Amino acid sequence: MPQFPDQVAHALLLPTNRVRVHFDVDVGGSYGVKRGIKHAVLAGYLSTRLRAPVKLIEDRAENMHGGDFHGPDRIFDVELACTREGDFTSIRIAVIDDEGAFPGRSPLQLAKPIGAIVGPYRIGSAAYAATAVTTNKTGQVAVRGFGQAPTNYAIESAVDAAARRLGLDRLAIRRRNFIRPDEFPYRIPSGTEYDSGDYPAVLDQAVALASAPGQPGVAGLAALERRRDELRAAGKLAGIGVATCLEPSGGNAIFENIMNPANDKTTFPEGCRLRVDADGEVTVIISISSAGQGHETMVAALAAAELGRDPDSVTVVRADSLTGMPSQSPVGSRMAIVLGEAVRGAAAELKRKLCRIGAHRLGVGPGQVEFAGGAVRDRAGRSVGWAELAAIALRQQHLMPPGEQPGLEVVHVAHTPRSGALAGPDAVVQIYPCYSFEAHLVLAGVDPETGLVNLDRYYLAHDCGTVINPDMVRGMVFGGTAHGIGVALYEQFAYSDEGQPLTQSFLDYLLPSAHEVPEIIDGEHCTPSPFTTLGQKGAGEAGYMGAPAAVASAVNDALAGCGAGPVLSLPIKPADVLQALQRATGDRS
Repeated sequence: MPQFPDQVAHALLLPTNRVRVHFDVDVGGSYGVKRGIKHAVLAGYLSTRLRAPVKLIEDRAENMHGGDFHGPDRIFDVELACTREGDFTSIRIAVIDDEGAFPGRSPLQLAKPIGAIVGPYRIGSAAYAATAVTTNKTGQVAVRGFGQAPTNYAIESAVDAAARRLGLDRLAIRRRNFIRPDEFPYRIPSGTEYDSGDYPAVLDQAVALASAPGQPGVAGLAALERRRDELRAAGKLAGIGVATCLEPSGGNAIFENIMNPANDKTTFPEGCRLRVDADGEVTVIISISSAGQGHETMVAALAAAELGRDPDSVTVVRADSLTGMPSQSPVGSRMAIVLGEAVRGAAAELKRKLCRIGAHRLGVGPGQVEFAGGAVRDRAGRSVGWAELAAIALRQQHLMPPGEQPGLEVVHVAHTPRSGALAGPDAVVQIYPCYSFEAHLVLAGVDPETGLVNLDRYYLAHDCGTVINPDMVRGMVFGGTAHGIGVALYEQFAYSDEGQPLTQSFLDYLLPSAHEVPEIIDGEHCTPSPFTTLGQKGAGEAGYMGAPAAVASAVNDALAGCGAGPVLSLPIKPADVLQALQRATGDRS
């Protein structure tokens, strides 16, 4: 929740330096539900009136029906123009979004897709019209991806429809229209520029992952098709789904200016403090809440790489909102990008100071030394080691350069790359600095008697540029994919025609469990971004960006095999599958 301390302070009419928010507690996950403003304000107001601590507690029903809990509820109208050969020429997207009551920042999600409105495709022109409406439903909140995943689903559904209409292979029509690797940086019709990518290579990797063990000579798509045919021979409907989607990353919130020109905020900074003690131990202080993204691991790895230290020796701690540096929270897959730049900037400043200290100790000018491997070396090969540099800075003033401030502690605040400009008169602006890419291949089996969908195979290739921590990225990909499977097949806040909520508890709200999420075979490709410190892009919304579209594509391919479908709404429930089959056969029983 960006600006949470400021919003609480303003609502309670308190000076901002009288509100302290603590970030040193893991909150246990964050797939959305960026909530708490109204609750903090209520508890804070009562506490000031009663002059006593106040705790606000709600039960599950209150949380689900009286909070700001729902995800996107959007109706898309998409037209994709293309030639008979399958070349995309233009796209038109109109969307109506049910925001519920008192939705807060949720309507801003409709602006984010402007920055990726053509997906990974060469489409010469685009029209986008978004309408937000309020209703008596529970309010909508930002869900993982902040509005991009539903738009990816709409675009991919249109691409599948074009392939069906033209009788073309769904993978071939995508390859035909992908932005080519040599075209980056690539400017899309809305004015945003994609940084880098090799979309054909990532799709090829996903296909290669589908090679079946124990089937010599059967590789890639042929192996997946053989397994599909086995399911069909066993009496199931079966289909292969594909989705190729972008993940905008490095959020800078400039889309707020697009929607409201009076909002002239152009920076979304992130800061860190880097400290070395007299024994040479490194501590990094950051100011963001954690929902399991592994910030400590990432920051330690980056700081250690810059300073030539062992990552296990670097301690990462979290400051609170009054003692820490500026932070806008982890939203928008931005930590590796923006916090990574803050770490690099702090390390660069620290190394410059270490070079001045080392040069003075060696009796040469600062320009005659360099920092490498944790030591300062001159051109003659002499060096001052890490431990001695730390001791001089904090214990041995007599060895310090004249006028040099004692200590080794620096603060660096980084802007989002490619940010800092307001939208022009035509609303053109660089909305996100980086664009990750993912390709999904899914095999779904469908029981024709019950309409139940089972995901038999799942392959995913992913490109987020330079990977800092592979395990963390894989965790993001797997968790996001499981989340997307839930969106595609299970999760829904249902209402009666009279507007009464039917989803009373988690007994009524279905979530995918380990039984519904198949083994995910994944691979990582790398096209570095030219605009970040190490070429990294975001991965916090990975998996979720394409999973709903890919699962829907697989189910609809299964239905198409018997002349039914497609189903064009999510989640695809067993009843939806059975109704599609009945419409195809004319059976109304």
